[in-house]
Amino acid sequence: MKSIVAHCLLKNEEKWLWYSVTSVIDNIDRVLLWDTGSTDGSIEIVKELIKKYPEKVVFKSRPQKTAEEFTQVRQEMLDETKSDWFLILDADEIWWQDSIQKVVNEIQDADSKTESIVVPTINLVGDIFHFQEEAAGRYKFGSRVGHFNLRAVNKNIPGLHAQGPHGLMGWVDDKGKMIQDRDGAIFLNVPYLHATHLQRAGKRKDSDVIKRKKKLKYEIGESLPKDFYYPEVFFKSRPKIVPSPWSTMTCGFKFRAFFETPLRKAKRRIYKGGVGY
Repeated sequence: MKSIVAHCLLKNEEKWLWYSVTSVIDNIDRVLLWDTGSTDGSIEIVKELIKKYPEKVVFKSRPQKTAEEFTQVRQEMLDETKSDWFLILDADEIWWQDSIQKVVNEIQDADSKTESIVVPTINLVGDIFHFQEEAAGRYKFGSRVGHFNLRAVNKNIPGLHAQGPHGLMGWVDDKGKMIQDRDGAIFLNVPYLHATHLQRAGKRKDSDVIKRKKKLKYEIGESLPKDFYYPEVFFKSRPKIVPSPWSTMTCGFKFRAFFETPLRKAKRRIYKGGVGY
């Protein structure tokens, strides 16, 4: 059996952290939870995760003061990882059990030629009941351009290391080639739910996080179907300190989004091509 460890960096991720970690933890060996300076209730949620999964959650406080340190912290986490593969787990992404299980199965069945796995994302915008249109996706993987992310990496890639600034950091080989551009990258059509454009911190602390303001989108997204099947973790028991995921857009948010949404969509229609990151 190949060992699998998840990398999860966090800072002010109170709203989604519990759901993110618990959506994958039963399918892997360890989760490395490194906090880079939370000032909301994230640490209290980390304590609850450690209490529930004492053998699987590995916590470390690693303060990060500048955007430039982000790649360095990622590299330090890689250097301390003792596993065959690692998952890149953001504290704002939530997996369906079927999706994460298929990723893990692919890793376990993979031969030496398989080096990484790219999957699609469903990007929430506005609230948990709306998602961002496909035209907003800029990740380029082969001939595909859209909402995708590199999410699993084989640690045996020659010279594997983190490279690039915060927001565009990627994993590259000894020649500086992006891992998802190597021949060993594969695509699995198993999405996860991504809350990157929603509020993620508690106590109005999103502004304390580097570049977080740029990620919060004032946009009226597409409505998810009324019978949409949400990740199972949303319906499981949770500590009282974990916020409910079912909050809706405020009137103030809707007012601003009413004006900004048409401008965003018009800009996307002009945009051509994609960006790999």
